[in-house]
Amino acid sequence: KTKHDPNAELIGQGLGNIVAPLFGGITATAAIARTATNIRSGARSPVSAVIHSLVVLLAVVALAGLLGLVPMAALAALLFIIAWNMSEARHFLHTLRSAPAGDVTILVTCFGLTVVFDMVLAVAVGVALAAALFIRRMSLLTEANLLETHHHPTNIEFPPEVAIYDINGPLFFGAAEKALTSLHLVDPKIKTVILDMHDVPSMDGTAIVALQTLISEMERDGVRLILVGLQSRMIVKLRRAGIQKVAGALTYCRDLEHGQSVALRWQGKYTANITGRRL
Repeated sequence: KTKHDPNAELIGQGLGNIVAPLFGGITATAAIARTATNIRSGARSPVSAVIHSLVVLLAVVALAGLLGLVPMAALAALLFIIAWNMSEARHFLHTLRSAPAGDVTILVTCFGLTVVFDMVLAVAVGVALAAALFIRRMSLLTEANLLETHHHPTNIEFPPEVAIYDINGPLFFGAAEKALTSLHLVDPKIKTVILDMHDVPSMDGTAIVALQTLISEMERDGVRLILVGLQSRMIVKLRRAGIQKVAGALTYCRDLEHGQSVALRWQGKYTANITGRRL
């Protein structure tokens, strides 16, 4: 019931790889052969790893002559057993049967590259493929949906000249263009667009550029834009990019109720139950 600390492992391994070549040693990658043997032998603390390494060092120094007489076939058989135990074949097969197709593809690719070439290439390719798969999955989660203004979940009524789009998911280079270009206005009666961005956790440079393009298109068509629910840090980012408030054309609102009052004011429709709020 302990947690592995990969940072400590990499620091220790890095220090070892710095010192080893000074004594004619060969740098090594992260391998768990010795660790697995140590744990299966009953290790309970990091001290056992130190003792284990000292025992291996002593065996190499004191028994090098005798170890040189061990047949290579015997060492090969020993390495086969170690490799089989490290492969976790049952877990590998279980992953092939149960994991998503994308993950299985990455696993098989890394396995093949490790066997044909080496682990360094396999890890590099695997990280790149995993990053691409993650970007694809995040892009599928990001979407912009047109909401029915008369049946909005918040029970806030909007005039027919107002369109509300609910944007969900992070707006980054893999999804921003798809999400924002889907905001097509087919109804010429729409004069105000509200973007509900409560569920947008982050935006990158590509998303900002796409939003600027959207604002320019709406400005050309005479459509006003209200950005609702943006986090303060993202508002600061947009303002730095030049997306500032424009009276009667572009503004930021903290919630849909505030957006409703601004939209009604822009449409020139005041009601007794709406308290006018200024930009």
